[in-house]
Amino acid sequence: MKEILDAIQSPDSTTADFAALSVPESYRAVTVHKDETEMFAGLATRDKDPRTSLHLDEVPVPELGPGEALVAVMASSVNYNSVWTSIFEPLSTFGFLERYGKLSDLTKRHDLPYHVIGSDLAGVVLRTGPGVNAWNPGDEVVAHCLSVELESSDGHNDTMLDPEQRIWGFETNFGGLAEIALVKSNQLMPKPKHLSWEEAAAPGLVNSTAYRQLVSRNGAGMKQGDNVLIWGASGGLGSYATQFALAGGANPICVVSSEQKAEICRRMGASAIIDRTAEDFRFWKDEHHQDPREWKRFGKRIRELTGGEDVDIVFEHPGRETFGASVYVTRKGGTIVTCASTSGYNHEYDNRYLWMSLKRIIGSHFANYREAWEANRLVAKGRIHPTLSKVYSLEDTGQAAYDVHRNLHQGKVGVLALAPREGLGVRDTELREQHLDAINRFRDI
Repeated sequence: MKEILDAIQSPDSTTADFAALSVPESYRAVTVHKDETEMFAGLATRDKDPRTSLHLDEVPVPELGPGEALVAVMASSVNYNSVWTSIFEPLSTFGFLERYGKLSDLTKRHDLPYHVIGSDLAGVVLRTGPGVNAWNPGDEVVAHCLSVELESSDGHNDTMLDPEQRIWGFETNFGGLAEIALVKSNQLMPKPKHLSWEEAAAPGLVNSTAYRQLVSRNGAGMKQGDNVLIWGASGGLGSYATQFALAGGANPICVVSSEQKAEICRRMGASAIIDRTAEDFRFWKDEHHQDPREWKRFGKRIRELTGGEDVDIVFEHPGRETFGASVYVTRKGGTIVTCASTSGYNHEYDNRYLWMSLKRIIGSHFANYREAWEANRLVAKGRIHPTLSKVYSLEDTGQAAYDVHRNLHQGKVGVLALAPREGLGVRDTELREQHLDAINRFRDI
């Protein structure tokens, strides 16, 4: 690993130098173990602790197949799917690996008694398999997490519709929270040159997800002047949605849970902010009954911030806790677009407010390659910025996942893999200097 790291840090290294490097037989990786899937049985979700289920293991380097690449991972980050994997909810990910392993002789590699997790990376290509022409050893890259086979016609208009669509590092093995990762070559994108390794690794999954959900015609198709209600607007997903709304000429109404998070939204440029905690919005009377009076109070508060207008788009991801309110407050003919259900999957809402007001609910899941590329391009141009707040070592990934699980974080939480310290990997200092305040705005909260 030292030779690989030395080559990455040397400004004189060439493609030939990287191609000549020996790939080690094993590497360090963050894993969950198949024989521990019942370790949290009987515990409430909140009490399940990723620090006890995530391991740092030495694992063999996987075989490189056609259309694939091995990447030396300099940095990665923690997403909510890392939390789900670590607490074995809603299902153990080993079921995903078993099903994928049955697809072909090559995919059998993924069905192992351990799962290397992680759906983000920034790093350097080490090797490419047969049929890879667009990438070479030594290329500095980030990876999006869409893994597809594209043998069915269903995926050729929108690759997210491929029947064999999977999320890398969650539904496949050999993810990014490791020193080496195995990806399909069509997951790779150029690393933004003005960002450090850990900053470049942070946007990946959430930035692309927010782009499809809010901007793409496959999602809400946001336009200038739209009022966009964004739940968790300072979080890993919402912080990118807020930026897209502002950059696209829309008006974000940012919902947060503390004054500290409200301040982050102000730093991003938002002015319409609702602090749910301070204003004591409680959308459920008890476990089984919602409170429509709170929906109405919430809608009134929104109109106070928009000059009397209802929201055109709701950027939904909390799920059960908020969905009834989301459907209610959306304007007639408006759109609720949902990509997750972090507070529960069984959504309840009053359908009268949907059908009689001609509203739409759109499901959105990650992004296709083109959407991910466009989202990354905006980062590379300095139009959208990483929302990195804190960085952990690979050894402390369990603590990083615990922080995300308990919502103790802001924005995104990064993890250093091969990078020996923060701040490395910047190639365009001039562009960085132009956007330094925006790059660091989550770091000193």
